[in-house]
Amino acid sequence: MKKVLSLFLLISTQLGAQTKADDVKTFTLKNGMKFLVLEDASIPNANMYLFYKVGSRNEHPGITGLSHFFEHMMFNGAKKYGPKQFDQVMEYNGGSNNAYTTNDVTVYTNWFPASSMEVIFDLEADRISSLSIDSVMVQSERGVVISERSTGLENSPWRLLSENIEATSFQEGAYHWPVIGYEPDIKNWTKEDLEYYFRTYYAPNNCVVVMSGAIKFDAVKAMAEKYLERIPAQPAPKPVHLLETPQTGERRITVQKDVSAPYLGIGYRVPNAKSDDYFALDILSSILTNGNSSRLYSALVDKKQLASNIFTSFSATFDENLFGILASTNRGKKAEDLEKAIYEELEKIRKDGITANELQKVKNQKLIEFYNQIETINGKSNNIGTYEVFFGDYRRMFDAPALYNKVTVDDIKRVANQYFKKSTRTVGIVETNVED
Repeated sequence: MKKVLSLFLLISTQLGAQTKADDVKTFTLKNGMKFLVLEDASIPNANMYLFYKVGSRNEHPGITGLSHFFEHMMFNGAKKYGPKQFDQVMEYNGGSNNAYTTNDVTVYTNWFPASSMEVIFDLEADRISSLSIDSVMVQSERGVVISERSTGLENSPWRLLSENIEATSFQEGAYHWPVIGYEPDIKNWTKEDLEYYFRTYYAPNNCVVVMSGAIKFDAVKAMAEKYLERIPAQPAPKPVHLLETPQTGERRITVQKDVSAPYLGIGYRVPNAKSDDYFALDILSSILTNGNSSRLYSALVDKKQLASNIFTSFSATFDENLFGILASTNRGKKAEDLEKAIYEELEKIRKDGITANELQKVKNQKLIEFYNQIETINGKSNNIGTYEVFFGDYRRMFDAPALYNKVTVDDIKRVANQYFKKSTRTVGIVETNVED
């Protein structure tokens, strides 16, 4: 135990010598766009992460999938830089980019030599201020997204399983529909739908920008004022009012698909990222499935060989979400036997808790993982933005090591009992096609 604890203290000391909260400087443009800037001259590169507070939770039946669709459209041309020129100009200037959409946010990432920073500002200002919603391009991207949806559901039992569990668990809330949307909606968005959605959610006052690298705060602020401040703010989006009612009984769903062995998913209702229980739940997630010695992997994959793979799904979200346990059964094994065995392992934690060594081991893993993430400028920007948007303040990122270390064995036992209840779980099974 002393060796494990000393490792935590050693890493904490090393971490303390790195970036601190006061190293992050902030400003907000007159149009409401907030910037978080971290000067880091370790390499001659920089990045820009744009966190738009829009995801599938901001949609409704009829326009599902629009958030993800704009992730595609944002690369398809604006007033100054036409179709495909965003990528071409960025690559010509040594940069690259990516983007992703979740239930809660859409995030655009740019990586570039620090000397190309002004070009990046020009590119972003163009597509934020005057994105082209061209009918021909819209139709083209509709086809791409429909193909992406059908291919994903066809090729991934995990995706099919997750979508059905979420739709069954969230019957009134905004996490009911998948991020990629429903095919009938994708086929039927109108130009008016697109224009309203872009104007509302891609407004500068709905965006947090994080920049790290070989840049200077004063230069970033000057360029932001030059290129972005002129873009007008918009009325704040309507608050999402679709909140899920309490679940009062187990829900189950079975989906048939041509699979070699059943897939099993169990989702328990858990609170959002701002909950005091977030860090205990995150540690519990690792205790269950992180590594070969974790509780569920060791018992169900190695020893009993009921599962060929098992993992947990838990992440920071704006609303109440699911703590997922997902597994694929071994050939010749039954999903019901695997499900029963999972509950037996969870009950051991609910009844007897975990050991101090077990907890400290995961704490060390979390600290190392955190340290590795913020070693790079990309990890710094992604984490700073995530904590700012999901946890309410980027400074909470710098409190994270202490908040993980604060979790006790009693906390783990408490959250297991509080959230791993039959009455708040949703169970999904993907099984091979069976004749009626």
